[in-house]
Amino acid sequence: MIHVLIVEDEKPISSLIRMSLTKEGYRCTCAYDGAEAADLLEKNQYDLILLDVMLPEVDGFELMEYIRPLEIPVIFLTAKSSVADRVKGLRLGAEDYIVKPFETIELLARIDVVLRRYQKCDMVLSIGGLTIDTGSMQVWRGEEEVSLTRTEYELLLLFARNPRRAMYRETIYERVWGEEYPFGSKAVDLHVQRLRKKVGWEHMLQAVNKVGYRLEVGP
Repeated sequence: MIHVLIVEDEKPISSLIRMSLTKEGYRCTCAYDGAEAADLLEKNQYDLILLDVMLPEVDGFELMEYIRPLEIPVIFLTAKSSVADRVKGLRLGAEDYIVKPFETIELLARIDVVLRRYQKCDMVLSIGGLTIDTGSMQVWRGEEEVSLTRTEYELLLLFARNPRRAMYRETIYERVWGEEYPFGSKAVDLHVQRLRKKVGWEHMLQAVNKVGYRLEVGP
């Protein structure tokens, strides 16, 4: 499981980020100042750091000097929106720089890009009788390659990375289509129906009443 360190002194923002990431299957630890974050980094291993700039004790730019030798990817989250601050953050070694306020869907998308860049996500997934090569974006059922559209592939990958979790239609739509869920849309249901048939998940990809869908596979 991907372990994310959230370094943010505003507890409501920290809690919201943690809740959103936990919902998507990430393990999260929170630190509320730079000194606390440095202590945690001495004792634990993390796959990604979300780092505010304006922190008590040690600010984000100073903490970045400590993080850099650890080779952990960092995304800055900050209200400092000037070009000079962005350039400074990137030159210090951050992978990305997101200005507050931001949409959760944008944060999740940028996290996904950074983790893929660092190959923190599994390159090959085996689940439900399928083999999914995330590098080549190929899907195999036994020795037969399954032809999927880009949307169907992203939908498959979302379920494969979140087995046995009930996922709301709104969440599915936002993660796969990258847009806010249009009320009453049938896009998710139609694509799930086609995906079930193509990959042979008619019984495994189950509807959850008044929620959405869940991939029910063995341990």
